[in-house]
Amino acid sequence: MARVAVVGGGISGLGTALMLGRRGHRVTLFEQEARAAGADLDQDFFHWNRPRTPQAVQPHSLLAHVRTVLRTETPDVYADVLARGAREYHEFDWFGEHPPYRAGDEDLVTLRTRRIVVEAALTAAVRREGTVDVRRGRPVRGLAIETGRAARPARVTGVLVGADTHPADLVVDAGGRRSPVPAWLTTAGCRPPVVESHRVGIAYLCRWFRLRADGPRDPGVKNGSAAAFALAGVFPSDNDTFAVNLVLSTGDPTRGALTDPAVFEAAARRFPACAAWLGLAAEPESAVLAMAGLDNRWTSLVDDEGPVVTGLVNAGDSLVHTNPTMGHGVALGLLTAQHLAAHADEIAADPTVHHTWTAQALRPWFDAQVASDRANAQRLAESSPVPERRAAAVAACAFEDPVVMRARAKVRHLLQTAEEAYGTDEVDRHVTAWLAAHPDFVPRYDGPTREEWEALVRR
Repeated sequence: MARVAVVGGGISGLGTALMLGRRGHRVTLFEQEARAAGADLDQDFFHWNRPRTPQAVQPHSLLAHVRTVLRTETPDVYADVLARGAREYHEFDWFGEHPPYRAGDEDLVTLRTRRIVVEAALTAAVRREGTVDVRRGRPVRGLAIETGRAARPARVTGVLVGADTHPADLVVDAGGRRSPVPAWLTTAGCRPPVVESHRVGIAYLCRWFRLRADGPRDPGVKNGSAAAFALAGVFPSDNDTFAVNLVLSTGDPTRGALTDPAVFEAAARRFPACAAWLGLAAEPESAVLAMAGLDNRWTSLVDDEGPVVTGLVNAGDSLVHTNPTMGHGVALGLLTAQHLAAHADEIAADPTVHHTWTAQALRPWFDAQVASDRANAQRLAESSPVPERRAAAVAACAFEDPVVMRARAKVRHLLQTAEEAYGTDEVDRHVTAWLAAHPDFVPRYDGPTREEWEALVRR
């Protein structure tokens, strides 16, 4: 069994520490933030200033891997997540009655919840785990590194905390997208990590609401809408909360005006999905919360010569950080935690095992996010025309045809690539039949025109 030091106590760090501990490894988790998610979810969510984790208050739609990993590795945590108010939503729930079962359908489930619910459940479980020592308010200031010899790279042998050195057979960098670990490595004379970064020209604005206890519930509409220059959506969540979300180009001159709640709501109401939910007379729970300055970043601790260091691997946003439009973050983080826990001794001896797995299992989703964001950023910035007719038909058809919805769900939940899911003869036949049944179908945006938007935002 390995001695493991985990740097960072977010969802990826907590999940990694817990899964490692439950396999008998001795784990110490270091988190510079002294505060932890606790019993008062609303207090933690709405009133905890977390500048290093701006995504914490943004809406999340937790994909199938979140549910399957938690149910497999930590079923008590998953039960606690549901007990704290998270809700399961199967993609076929849209139809009311599910189609005949096919293998894998059971995994097409979104977990509707705020991020804080998962954090709180993981935090509680880690506290109960005797093999995990959590040290909050104890920031790691550096790495203990044994200089490499001959062709061998240097080896990380622990972490530096205050005046102490904490030895470890394996260090896991779960310090997030602002992790200092790459800088520590180069300062120590190691070859630098290979960082691939793609700036994302997309900005997010959201506001949280809560349904009235005696009021109506889900209006039964599609949760997404679009204009040529903006995307809009609703994220139903735990404990009667939901978020309304607007997405624009970072260069949109009207973006700043949307931080005014009145302007934000007036603009959101021009999108059918948002209007339906705002029409439920829900109570606002937050200000308008903005997030921008994002990138898609892949940080590899291996270059053309091999691992730049041994005894160290990265996980979560320290490894792969993606723009949240597709909701990859938590899913990829927990998948990585599961892999690390299952292969910790092997990875401690040779990190190539980890690096090879990440390239095969995670890298394709990073590349898909980069391509999608590049297209979305261009479309929003240029107010591009509506999609080609057949491509738009695939999206529309999914909400009427379970076969196409299944393909859509497999892509959304990172179970198949778009080419694999949509590229079958069966899906092609169903989309062709749908188009034949809708000869007047014309792709169009359901959101406001630019002129209508300008009038709303600049009034």
